[in-house]
Amino acid sequence: MSGQEFEEEANTSWSNNGDSDHSSPGNGVSESNQPSPVSTPSSNYPAHSALIPAQPRRIDPQSLILINQLLLAEDMEPLNTPMLLEDGYKVTQSELFALLCRIADELLFRQITWVKKLPFFRDLSIEDYTCLLSSTWQELILLSSLTTYNKQIFGDLADVTSKYLPSEDELHRFSEDSMEVMERLIYLYRKFSQLKISNEEYVCMKTVNFLNQDIQGLSSVSQLEQLNKRYWFVCQEFTECRYAHQHNRFPDLMMCLPEIRYIAGKLVNVPLEQLPLLFKALLHSCRTNLSKE
Repeated sequence: MSGQEFEEEANTSWSNNGDSDHSSPGNGVSESNQPSPVSTPSSNYPAHSALIPAQPRRIDPQSLILINQLLLAEDMEPLNTPMLLEDGYKVTQSELFALLCRIADELLFRQITWVKKLPFFRDLSIEDYTCLLSSTWQELILLSSLTTYNKQIFGDLADVTSKYLPSEDELHRFSEDSMEVMERLIYLYRKFSQLKISNEEYVCMKTVNFLNQDIQGLSSVSQLEQLNKRYWFVCQEFTECRYAHQHNRFPDLMMCLPEIRYIAGKLVNVPLEQLPLLFKALLHSCRTNLSKE
């Protein structure tokens, strides 16, 4: 992805975003004001205070504002790409491949639109956004497919792939890279199904993953790091408040991100002609596992 289309559209929309102030608040969440999850009661408390039920933590209003800004930037409407077929219709490899390309195009377009709606959009250069999007678009698409568009991808698309019968030659050509990607995606699908990630957690995870200051070619590295930390701690605060009894939930969420990055990197090595079979096998396995639970 060259980023030229994104730069041209972004330069146009930059001047159109001045109608409302979506800039990040100056007093964003920082590491220093985060309460420690392992902190213990002060020794000055009376002994009987341990018998008083602990009051649930409340999310800081500023954190809720940041999360709501991210929710407003996200397009959670169902995908427009048609995925319904007549009963008895047999899908060919080329037809399934074309469908996968159309879905990827729509998902990519939504990510480009999402970037331009981010509350901190005017805080970074177009060059940095182009660099970030060029490096993370596959990860963003994968993350959104596992969450926001889960029902369409693992439901409607799975119905289409079930009507595709690969040839013996395609089965023999299925590579080790394709097999590894499939196995890791199945694991990730199970993990996401267990966690039942909320929309609030999803938009924070997506933003944290996008603001990757380790990507080569960025100019505002320190600013990116600050933004990354802001939404990291906002996500941590939200998760620990909303799911107070799930002590490992936030680490589990964050550990999904490097796995998504790894899988996205491996997908590049999968030959294009193997993608229809990969998705058929993946979606069939995920649907089968879900029906057993």
